[in-house]
Amino acid sequence: MIKAAVIGLGKMGISHAAILGGLPEVELAAVCDTDGLIQSGFGKLTRIPFFTDYRKMIDTVRPDCVYVITPTRMHYEMVKYALEKGCHVFCEKPFALTVGQGEEMVALAREKGVVNQVGYHNRYIGTFNEMKRLLAAGVIGRPFHFIGEAYGPVVLKKKGSTWRSDKKSGGGCIEDYAAHVLNLIDYVTGSRLTGCAGVQMPSIFSKEVDDATYGSLVLENGLRGQISVNWSDDTVRKMTTSVKIQGDGGKLEADATTLKIYVKEDKPEFGLEKGWNFRYITDVTDPVAFNLRGEEYTAETEDFIDAIRTGRTEGRNSFESALNTDRIIAAMTADWESSLKKEEK
Repeated sequence: MIKAAVIGLGKMGISHAAILGGLPEVELAAVCDTDGLIQSGFGKLTRIPFFTDYRKMIDTVRPDCVYVITPTRMHYEMVKYALEKGCHVFCEKPFALTVGQGEEMVALAREKGVVNQVGYHNRYIGTFNEMKRLLAAGVIGRPFHFIGEAYGPVVLKKKGSTWRSDKKSGGGCIEDYAAHVLNLIDYVTGSRLTGCAGVQMPSIFSKEVDDATYGSLVLENGLRGQISVNWSDDTVRKMTTSVKIQGDGGKLEADATTLKIYVKEDKPEFGLEKGWNFRYITDVTDPVAFNLRGEEYTAETEDFIDAIRTGRTEGRNSFESALNTDRIIAAMTADWESSLKKEEK
């Protein structure tokens, strides 16, 4: 039995706690939050030990793994403390607010030899994984362009600040929304994002942070494309994420429910006919033990727990892969700030 502890009981923290509690090989040994109402609720409805100090929780319970599900500015100190105590660590995205912090956490996890994972759940969605497989197999020939998109109704008017709209706590749309898309492009293409140009990060309603992120990107393998992300878009009911890749032999388009495949000739070895083909999430998703909010959230935790059980320290969503995303975020932010300075002159 693997003892797990969760720090941070907001929407995602409660979701992770529920998933952990539903897995037969996991004991949810403790939870931690500073909110009195949440503490009262857990005390009335569960027998799970509740702490308000994460250090005390880790020192007292000595969990095998710790889930850090807090605002981004808290990740660094909490992850480091858990790592120093020899815990395996799952950290929600984005990984860190600075590349330097991320590098320290990557190095410490490597030194301790523990399992480490960041919550980029799109890497566990069946349609994106099938897209990755078909792209690698050369189904659309030589790829020459991609576009990654995400839209959602998060900030739709000028209002009081939350941790997401605080530059030092959440980092804005580029950290909260665009990070998902950037990480997914890395994963699907199998090549690391290394450069950017023409970045725009407009503040539509927020005062301190961007509400949208646009720009051109380049991958290590030379493939180029664009990103278009906006969390102030009320034309959608909830966050929608998609990736499109154009090749000289066809096209792939995927979101969280559907993969569209266009090929210029029959490919019977892949079960594809000339023209458009469709594969749906139900066709390309493996069952999970406990489904909450979507199979991908349980799938990422099952992978994390399996890695702990088998001693596999390099996983699909490692700290290192998340650090790559943080690096391109830093580069895009620098590009945008540089263009603003030029305009001021």
